[in-house]
Amino acid sequence: MTTDEQPIPSVWAREPRCRREQPVLGRSQIVAEAVRLLDEEGIDALSMRKLGTRLGAAATSLYRHVANKDELLELVVDEVVGELRVPPPGPDWRAAVHECARDIRAVLLRHPWIVTLLGGAGTAYLGPNMMRFSEDMLALFEGAGLSLPEANRAMTIAFAYVIGMTSTEAAWLTMLTRTGRDEAEWMRRMWPVAQRAAEPYPRLRTLYAEQGGEQGDQDPRRHRDEEFEYGLDRVLDGLAPLVP
Repeated sequence: MTTDEQPIPSVWAREPRCRREQPVLGRSQIVAEAVRLLDEEGIDALSMRKLGTRLGAAATSLYRHVANKDELLELVVDEVVGELRVPPPGPDWRAAVHECARDIRAVLLRHPWIVTLLGGAGTAYLGPNMMRFSEDMLALFEGAGLSLPEANRAMTIAFAYVIGMTSTEAAWLTMLTRTGRDEAEWMRRMWPVAQRAAEPYPRLRTLYAEQGGEQGDQDPRRHRDEEFEYGLDRVLDGLAPLVP
């Protein structure tokens, strides 16, 4: 078999297998349990053997539905993407994009392990939920007056911003969960350490000094929300000249 003839290594590229007997486990059951395992224990804990144990089945029975762990990850990514909702096109495109971006961020923070998989889980973009999400996002930007190619670029830029901001946020919250510390308490304890570390650097020293009073009084969650909204507004400011 030549390289061109080799099948694409993706669950979405394979034809469904025909079975005479109905398997005990269904694909949806396997994927749902995999998502629960990932939510509870993180990406490093996922293995076909462990997943099989949680389902009360041998790992070999899972291979009736997926060829390997990579295909399983494609399926769990698409499962989580199925939670995303895109508002219909309307007169206020910026408000609609803000609503969609907040929803994406909330879903990713609910499943923080997924940020390490997006873009790297094989051909996850071919999953039906990802296809539906992309179609709805294109409709939103096209409804704002962008051409279809411009809508595609705008969608890519907006999605990349949300993923970039949220991946850092998810890593931060995962670290807090691991340590068992409250976010506000952690910030109060770390702020003097950060100020001392910034002392040799004049710009950082000034910045930390100006933020010192605010940092002690501010709700960390509200601060993260405000930073996210500020950055998203700047992204949309860049796209606004394209909108008729």
